[in-house]
Amino acid sequence: MSQQSVTLIQASGQQKNITPSKVICIGRNYAEHIDELGNEVPDDMVVFLKPNSAITEILLSYKGEVLHYETELCFMVADGQFGAVGLGLDMTKRDLQGKLKKQGLPWERAKAFDSSALFSQFIPITPGMDNWCFQLTIDNVVTQLGHQQLMMYQPRAIFNALSEFMTLNDGDIVMTGTPKGVGAVTADTQFTISLWPNVPFSQFETALSGAHSLEQLCGKPMILKQWLAQ
Repeated sequence: MSQQSVTLIQASGQQKNITPSKVICIGRNYAEHIDELGNEVPDDMVVFLKPNSAITEILLSYKGEVLHYETELCFMVADGQFGAVGLGLDMTKRDLQGKLKKQGLPWERAKAFDSSALFSQFIPITPGMDNWCFQLTIDNVVTQLGHQQLMMYQPRAIFNALSEFMTLNDGDIVMTGTPKGVGAVTADTQFTISLWPNVPFSQFETALSGAHSLEQLCGKPMILKQWLAQ
C-alpha cells in the first residue's frame, strides 16, 4: 500500500501534499465527552497512534461493524512546533473498543485500522491565531461543537508532553480529542466540518445555545470540508 498524504495550503495559496509518518491521538481531552462515554477522567494524558495507512478520503459507515465519528482539532508538525492546523474525523469501532477496554487491552484494533482517519486541508498557523472553534454538521444539522478552551490539555502542553518520549517529525499530525456529540455514521449522509480561529468563548456559548449559528457570529469558516458517507 502506498503512503497516504494530506493537503497543506501554503501561504502562497499553492497546495502541497504532505505524507505524515504517523498520526498521534489524544484521548479523553474533553470532560463532557468523557461523561458521554461513561469513562473516568484519566490521571495522565491518554495517547494512542494511528499509522499512515489509516489516512483516507473515504468516509465509511461500516467496516466489520458500524463506525462512529469523532470530530477533532488537528495540528501538523513543522520546524519543531505545531505549524499548521486542520480538522479530522477519528473513526472508531465503538463496540470493539468497549470490549477491549473491559479486558484492559490496547485500542489499536478499534482505532488504528485502515480508513480510520480523515482530514481537511491544513493551513499554516500565523501569529495571533488562537482560540480555535470547530463544528460538525450531518445533513446540515449541527452535531458537534468544540472550542479550544474546552480542552483539558492545550496545544502547547500536548506538544511538550509528546516531545518528552516521542520524535515528532515534520508532517506528523496530532489529533487533540473530541467534544461531546459522537455517534454512528449512517450511509448517504453529508458530513461537513468547519473551523474558525480567534473565536471568543462567549460567542461559542451563544452558538452552543442555538441562539445564533457560528457562521452568523464568526463569518465564513477558514476551513470547510465535506464527505458523503458510504
